Amino acid sequence: MTAPSLERRLGLGDAVFIGLGSMIGAGVFAAFAPAATAAGSGLLVGLAIAAVVAFGNATSTAQLAAVHPTSGGTYAYGRAELGPWWGFTAGWGFIIGKTASCAAMALTFAAYAAPAGWERPVAIIAVMGLITVNWFGITRTAQLTRVIVAVVLISLSIGVAAAGSAPTSPGWLTGEPAGDFGWYGILQSGGLLFFAFAGYARIATMGEEVRDPSRTIPRAILIAFTLALVVYFVVATAVLSTLGPEGTAASTAPLADAAAASGIAWTTAVVTVGAAAASLGALLALIAGIGRTSFAMAREGDLPRFLAAVHPRWKVPHRAELTLGLIVIVLVATLDLRGAIGFSSFGVLLYYFVANVAAFRQRVDVRRYPRIVQVIGGLGCIVLAITLPWQALVAGLAVVAAGVIYRGVRLLAM
Repeated sequence: MTAPSLERRLGLGDAVFIGLGSMIGAGVFAAFAPAATAAGSGLLVGLAIAAVVAFGNATSTAQLAAVHPTSGGTYAYGRAELGPWWGFTAGWGFIIGKTASCAAMALTFAAYAAPAGWERPVAIIAVMGLITVNWFGITRTAQLTRVIVAVVLISLSIGVAAAGSAPTSPGWLTGEPAGDFGWYGILQSGGLLFFAFAGYARIATMGEEVRDPSRTIPRAILIAFTLALVVYFVVATAVLSTLGPEGTAASTAPLADAAAASGIAWTTAVVTVGAAAASLGALLALIAGIGRTSFAMAREGDLPRFLAAVHPRWKVPHRAELTLGLIVIVLVATLDLRGAIGFSSFGVLLYYFVANVAAFRQRVDVRRYPRIVQVIGGLGCIVLAITLPWQALVAGLAVVAAGVIYRGVRLLAM
């Protein structure tokens, strides 16, 4: 019996925009405040550290995707290069953690876009709308992502330009030396910023829907990563130079406050629209990525095989995405996960750690990058995981343990 498969409909531009939609999410509007709290102006060093670790992870993902052009991302790579348990651990951590992130992004969007008291209904409507977009094919997802990314980039450009016209904060770069916060604080800021733009794996999870994947996916990952990194450094510099380290740390919306410092009142509304759009973009990419990873796991029997169905017309894993949507709606309706998804961060680091180990194990004839890059990426994941709050570590380990028990029971029942 032939296993269900998806259809290759995405080109290089589509893949790049999906990557950008994943990386330039709500984090670019809000991540700098907690990073500045941890490291002061040292957050720029933290961003550089995050970039180095992310580069290792991105190149490992690109190298693996060229050899394994299938759905599931690191779940599929871990299975192929290291064994089923490695792949399952990465896929399980990704699905559970990122499902919580979906609820968080929906609620974040509603916080920007909904009238007071209407946040949950608006968040639920957003989830339903994006599930519908995904249902009608990956090309619809890519088209909407292009629009959202364009809105976000325009908003960011206006916000940065306005911040650039505002008075510069005296001593913003030297007034709060990085050493005052210590390297732990700098590493913690690196961890916060890493999670904000580490969405390049979303391209890899759609490896079965990309044309000429062995060439397109590695190029798309590196192009999207480079563009997102430039955006983050530009925004970080604009915010820090305008508000200073203390002002950045105290702000709930750093870029909006930096733009408002110019005295141009309407820029705050523009940045708010951009933040809402960025939340939607991140949610759209998450739904697509989780749907494909769930589909790949179900196809291998690591999740109920009911989820491995492909829509006969739209060629999407419609049951996996509909199930995800229902779960996210329940989470949005009953919980507020915006500040309580630390285990999601743990799951991301575990996911990329497996990717680095898998890429390290690849044969010489399929290598694109030296092994030292994978070593840096893997060790970086471990270091950043250690700097997470202990509650996040405990929650993350509990999620992994639950997954191990689930798979063990499922294997015994087969």
